[in-house]
Amino acid sequence: MSRLQQTLAALGGWTPPALPAEIPHGDMPGDKVCIGDEHIRKANVIFPALLRALRETGQSKAVVAVFGGSGVGKSEIASVLAAYLRAAGIGSYVMSGDNYPRRIPMYNDAERLSVFRAQGLKALAASGQYDDGVQAQLSALWETGADADPAAAADKPWLAVYQAAGRAALAGYLGTAREQDYDEVNAILSAFHAGESPIWLKRMGRTEDQRWYSAVDFSDIDVLLLEWTHGGNELLRGVDVPVLLHSTPEETREHRRKRARDGNTDSPFTTMVLEIEQAELERAIERVKIMVSKSGALMKGAAE
Repeated sequence: MSRLQQTLAALGGWTPPALPAEIPHGDMPGDKVCIGDEHIRKANVIFPALLRALRETGQSKAVVAVFGGSGVGKSEIASVLAAYLRAAGIGSYVMSGDNYPRRIPMYNDAERLSVFRAQGLKALAASGQYDDGVQAQLSALWETGADADPAAAADKPWLAVYQAAGRAALAGYLGTAREQDYDEVNAILSAFHAGESPIWLKRMGRTEDQRWYSAVDFSDIDVLLLEWTHGGNELLRGVDVPVLLHSTPEETREHRRKRARDGNTDSPFTTMVLEIEQAELERAIERVKIMVSKSGALMKGAAE
C-alpha cells in the first residue's frame, strides 16, 4: 500500500484542525489570496468527501482539481484544503493553472476582445447592414465597451448580428487549446503521477518579462491540488478528483469585485466571458466527484 493510501486508511474521524496564521497558497506570482470564514466553511464541507474520494482512487499520487467560475474562491479553498491535508500528514502542493495560458493576462484579455470584435465586424459586413454610419456608431460603442451589451442592440438590429457572431467566436476561443496550454499541464500531471521529482513548473506574472520556471521538489508530495477555472475541461488529463465550486456568473462577478483582481469587473464584455465560462463548467458537472454550491451545500460527493 502506498504512503498516501496508508495515511488515508489510518485516519479516523476528522475534525477541522486549527489553521496556521500563514497558509501557503498557490504558485501564481502576485496572486491576491484572501482567506475568509466562507472559504474555511466550504473547505470543511469538502474535506471529508475529499478524503473518501482519495481513498477510492487507490492512487499513490493523486491530483485534485479545484475549479469553478472566475473569482469563486478557488485559490482560497484549495489553500485551506492543502493545509488540512498537511495537518493530516499528507504532503500537498497547490498549483495555479493561471500560469498556463499562452499569453500573459494583458495580452490574453486583448486577444479575447480582438476575437470578439474581429468576427463580429466580419459578420456585420457580410450581412449587408454595414456602412459608414454603422461604423461610426460602432466606433463610439468600442470606446465605451458597450458593443458587447445586449441592451445596446435593442434598437440596432445590426448590433445584434455583430454580437451573435462575436460571441460565437469568443466561445470558440475561451478555455480551448488556443488559449490554454493543456499539453504542458497534462505533462506535469503525468510526471507527478509517475513520481518524478523535481518537476519544472512555469510562473507567469502580469507583464511580459515575468515568465520563468521553478524546480519543485515533489518527493514528499502525495496530493497535487490544481486550482484553475479550466480544471474540469475535457482537454485536461490526469485529474483524479474533480471538485467543482458551483456558482452563477453574478456570484463570481461579486467575488471578483471584492478581490480586485482586474479592472472592468462589471463590463458587458466581462459578463459575456463569465457566461461562456459558465457553460464550460456546466458541461463538466457530469464528471465531477465533489460539488459545492455558493451557499456551501454539498451537492455531490457525500462522505460516509
